[in-house]
Amino acid sequence: MPCVSNEWELPPELCCRPMPFVALMGLDMIYNAVHRAIWEAFSANRRTDRVPVSFKILPGDHEFPKCRTKRTSYEWYIPKGILKVGWMHKHLNVIPAVAVVFFELDWDEPQWRERQSECSTRVEIVRQSLQGRGTKVAVVLIQKKAPLPPGEDLVASERASTLCAACELSAKALFVLPHTDHIVGYIIRLENAFYELSQGYYHAEARKVKSHKELLNRTTHQLLFVRHQFKIGFFCELKQDTQTALKHYKNAYSHVHELRAYDTNVHEIKTFAGFINYKICRLCFQHNLPLDAISQFRKHVDLCKTKSGSSELAFEHAAWMAKQYSVFGDLFDEAIKLGLTAIQTQHPGFYYQQAAYRAQDRKKMALQLCKPLASVVYPLPDPLETPSGKLDYFGQRPWRQGHQSIDPPDPAREREGILALQLHERAVDHSGLIIPTLSSAVAQFKKYKCPRMKNYLMVQMGEEYYCAKDYTRSLTLFNYVLCEYRVERWWMILTSILSTALKCAFLMAQVQDYITISMELLGRTSTLDDERKSVIQKNLMKVLMNTCPDPEPACDEAAIEVAKRLWKEAASLKTNNMITVEMQNYVPFVECKAAFLQESFSVDSPVKLQLSLRAGCPFPQRYSHLSVTFNNQAYNVSGSCDLSCTTEPPTEGELCLLGGKVQRHDFSFVAETSDTGKAIEIESVRLELGSESGRRLVLHWLGAGGDAASAREAQQVSRSSRRLQHLPSEEPHWDSISIRASTLVQARTPRLTLHVEHDPPALSFELFRLCVCTQSREEQPVSDVQLTISLQPGQDANLSQTTHITLDCNEQCDDSFPAFLHNIPLGNLQPGERMEKDIFVKTTLVGSRIFVISVAYTVTAMVGEGGHHLSCRCQQDETVVIETLQPFDMSVKHFSMKVESMTRIYSDDPFLLQTNILSLSPCPITIARGCFRLQPPMASPDGDPASHLKQVQLQKDEIGSDCCCLQCPPVPDGQSGVAMGTYTIFWKRSSAAPNDPLVTTVLTLPHVIVETIPLYVHAEMPAFGRVREVLPLRFQLHNRTAFVQEVEATVTASDAFMFSGNKLVRLRILAGCEQELLYNLYPLMPGFQALPQLLLRLLHFPGATNEALQRLLPTHIFVKPQARGTNSLTLAAG
Repeated sequence: MPCVSNEWELPPELCCRPMPFVALMGLDMIYNAVHRAIWEAFSANRRTDRVPVSFKILPGDHEFPKCRTKRTSYEWYIPKGILKVGWMHKHLNVIPAVAVVFFELDWDEPQWRERQSECSTRVEIVRQSLQGRGTKVAVVLIQKKAPLPPGEDLVASERASTLCAACELSAKALFVLPHTDHIVGYIIRLENAFYELSQGYYHAEARKVKSHKELLNRTTHQLLFVRHQFKIGFFCELKQDTQTALKHYKNAYSHVHELRAYDTNVHEIKTFAGFINYKICRLCFQHNLPLDAISQFRKHVDLCKTKSGSSELAFEHAAWMAKQYSVFGDLFDEAIKLGLTAIQTQHPGFYYQQAAYRAQDRKKMALQLCKPLASVVYPLPDPLETPSGKLDYFGQRPWRQGHQSIDPPDPAREREGILALQLHERAVDHSGLIIPTLSSAVAQFKKYKCPRMKNYLMVQMGEEYYCAKDYTRSLTLFNYVLCEYRVERWWMILTSILSTALKCAFLMAQVQDYITISMELLGRTSTLDDERKSVIQKNLMKVLMNTCPDPEPACDEAAIEVAKRLWKEAASLKTNNMITVEMQNYVPFVECKAAFLQESFSVDSPVKLQLSLRAGCPFPQRYSHLSVTFNNQAYNVSGSCDLSCTTEPPTEGELCLLGGKVQRHDFSFVAETSDTGKAIEIESVRLELGSESGRRLVLHWLGAGGDAASAREAQQVSRSSRRLQHLPSEEPHWDSISIRASTLVQARTPRLTLHVEHDPPALSFELFRLCVCTQSREEQPVSDVQLTISLQPGQDANLSQTTHITLDCNEQCDDSFPAFLHNIPLGNLQPGERMEKDIFVKTTLVGSRIFVISVAYTVTAMVGEGGHHLSCRCQQDETVVIETLQPFDMSVKHFSMKVESMTRIYSDDPFLLQTNILSLSPCPITIARGCFRLQPPMASPDGDPASHLKQVQLQKDEIGSDCCCLQCPPVPDGQSGVAMGTYTIFWKRSSAAPNDPLVTTVLTLPHVIVETIPLYVHAEMPAFGRVREVLPLRFQLHNRTAFVQEVEATVTASDAFMFSGNKLVRLRILAGCEQELLYNLYPLMPGFQALPQLLLRLLHFPGATNEALQRLLPTHIFVKPQARGTNSLTLAAG
């Protein structure tokens, strides 16, 4: 079997995680269920929290490889290579760090000596097989019973000592495994013990290798420096000391680049350098040092990129470089999956991309070096075969293993070996290597949101698929990225991709793809020359005539023959006669722009549409059918003629597009009245090429035309400050033609005069009159005139709850009336006739309101030159702003019967209520009358209170007052206030007509606080007095409570009066009874004099103050001078 490096694949022993190898010996997995349960506990469900150990079951008499005699001197030793192929495998899977012998033996075994001897024999067999190696040997006794705590079982301790002596084991190498329900716990403890034993083994092995360093020299033992450092690093990895392992791997990498490189050994140096670089990068990522890993890899590439080796095998160096990039990308990606964070400028995609580029270089070099060997015979015997079927050392050539000389030992054999490698390279599927690497790179660039790099690599994937003759996948990838490059406007790249895609479509006989790609290559964005476009257009015409097109240049001859057969089969099928192309997805050679001539059209005028077409192909392009569809199918327009597919000049009357010329088509139609207020939209434009005898190609534009590039082009034209050169009207500039896909059908312009007469402002709660005046200016009679009034949308939503509209001012317009009136019939109007309509608006909240008043009518209009009669519905709108104000403001005052201002009301004490009406209206208002409506317990001593405010006209800021006498009985304790009732005003504007109804405004009177006085005092005295004449004064004390009142009355002295009576008296007044105090006053001086003051103190009601009681007593009296010649008169108190 040829020993060819399997595409530089890394050995699995290098890529796996090194773990200590522990051999489990003496377990019978077939016939012993207990042994099988022990193995399952070791191997099954190994979580990350368990120690990393690799277990393997071996029979008790397993023969391990014999240990060679260790070298004691390197004086005459010449190494044959860096590292043997099987060394890592040997220490991972062949030579254990710990050999564990399982033996069933209980401490109370009756035949202890025989069983002990059998155990020691098994241990000796294992030890003899491992003779010369440092493998640790341990014994595990499988017992049926759980052991007693240490020190309690003396028999177990004694027998354990004798067993260790018989087996020549230390006490730390003897273990007991009870087979109980908690076997997993015992197994985990055994694992930890075995792991500790393995640490000692690998530490000893690393020390052995280190001890050889002093025996080496730099002249002949350079390979050993590399070998020993790698081995020490590997042993440290097995010991799980990755930091020390990384240090030794870096030392090994430094030594490997100190080796003298020449053509015969550069292959081995690069191979092993790649191994060490893999280890270093992997450990750096494991230690969360990504920058160190990237730096190491860049250093590795820089050092090795010049070590290309033999020029005849240059493809090998490219393959090795590709593998290095790919492996590092895998390491990077694995680290990201484990939690590393990558960024957009540094992620695995860049390394996969470089790997693909190196693989492409390999493909080119292989094509250059190996293609001339098509007729060369493979050399025999095979120089790539070895007697053992594998190499002895990594990276060496099979035909000269173990040779480290500068020149090859056998030049002829060397040439045969190189020839064999070149012939093997010819058979390699390079595209199969490049495509997966590119796919990995695409996935990474997509993950890190790099769309342009992703598209670029997908193009390369498509080209590789094309080279691999997988045209289906190639075309699929091209179709995916073409839309991106159309949006990005990379026209040169787009043309290149389309050219390759056209070859794929031809070789697969994909009719629709071939047509769409050909149309795009003929378009304005194509960078092909006119000669190439002419060929493509002729081939397109052949496809439309259902014949096979000419082959595309640079296609494989065998593939062309297959394609011709496929085209013939496609021509025989009748199911694909009609092909529809959605033009908005491409940039084709036929361009379309449709536009309504205006943004809106009146319903009584024809709607005009202009359709512009332009072709960018070299030859005239005929078409057989043109149609435009709208959102209302009744407006659809079309035109057609019978054509044949040819490139001859057009004849007169044919539908034909000339290259670079703009062709215009004008359409017009009358809109339906039902579309008034709606938009007419162009849904699609269809242009049909070909004929019934061949294939029919339908170019379908959604909307009003345009393609994948027209939106960006229109944007650039609108932003450009450069003015387009003025051309004659028959040659319009294509970029100056805009697209207008929709137009609005507006109602016919009304010929009606509408205005609203009113007297602002409106007053709250009044029926505000709006007089709507209309006059017809139509030449024809109008019918079905209707009036609508409503609040303008967009205002405060609460306005609709406080606005009410009616047509009859005598109606009681309450909250049930709406804020709008729709379709009020007004009858018909003759030309010039005038009509008026009154509307009444009631507003209950101040503020501004905007009303929209509309008058709609029907009239017969004539549309177009053909005299088409159309019944049109017209509407004239008018906006009215009405400001609502409060008509007046009311304030209330309370007075005592002595017309003194009061802040509180006392029970059973009459008082005066005065209402003041302040006019706020800018226009005069007339108050017809007022009305007091009292709420119990409030009442009037005179019966129903009468209003004194009647037929009073108030100007702005004038006040009208009304008054009535009220009295309130005692109220229950705890009641905070008493409602007085309402005051209703009946009013209207002074300018209103006599028969206009009055506006009723109800104002709520404020609540009052009513206090209860336990003692009521009433004074009786004459209206005036005279000097030196007796003035009687009587006080009546009335107990209004249900309790006996004790009253202390004191009369204060006064300079203006002498009086007779008790100055201080104490009284007891029964509940509901009265007492009188009588005093005779003798005035001493004339004038308005202060009376002696009566002070009362209620012993049972200390809270009743003199202030409340003094309010009931007179304080002054007028004293006249003494009369001359007359006797003094004594006025009786009455």
